[in-house]
Amino acid sequence: MNKINLKRAVNSMARIIYIDKVRKMTTETASAVNVHSIAKTFLNFEPMTPKKLQKLCYYAYSWYLALNDKRLFDNNFQAWIHGPVDPDLYNTYKSYGWSNIEREQYIPSEIGSDPELLEFIEEVYESYGDLDGNQLEYLTHRESPWLNARGDLKPYEPSNNELSDYDISTFYKKELGL
Repeated sequence: MNKINLKRAVNSMARIIYIDKVRKMTTETASAVNVHSIAKTFLNFEPMTPKKLQKLCYYAYSWYLALNDKRLFDNNFQAWIHGPVDPDLYNTYKSYGWSNIEREQYIPSEIGSDPELLEFIEEVYESYGDLDGNQLEYLTHRESPWLNARGDLKPYEPSNNELSDYDISTFYKKELGL
């Protein structure tokens, strides 16, 4: 996928999310979900590598934060070599390495019982799901939240620096033109 098509896809996704009343999500929604329920929802759509799953969860978190001014779940993403990573989610699926995690049979109840949140996750998947883990890594490496958290680190240097919610919200709001 070339850079122009990717940017068009991301911009299209952002507008769709905004138009589809994401701003109307309730406070209770965010407190009921966690990174694992979001991950299992993505895994219900298809089997995928841990890298792709990490990046989809990151984009769900980021767009939700930008659109709602609140966190989707309590975990924080760190600026690892291959892009934003939630360490808790990483530990859950690290045994898969570069292989696909099997598809989940069910959407978690806290997601399935909230049609607006499920629609939001579906929109994130429709916008980014056609990309593989390496393409998503490439995309996150071009975005300021990850770059800012990495600072002056060399590309191969490990890091557990957390991505700033302020940087995430500011960057994605700017992508939306807000």
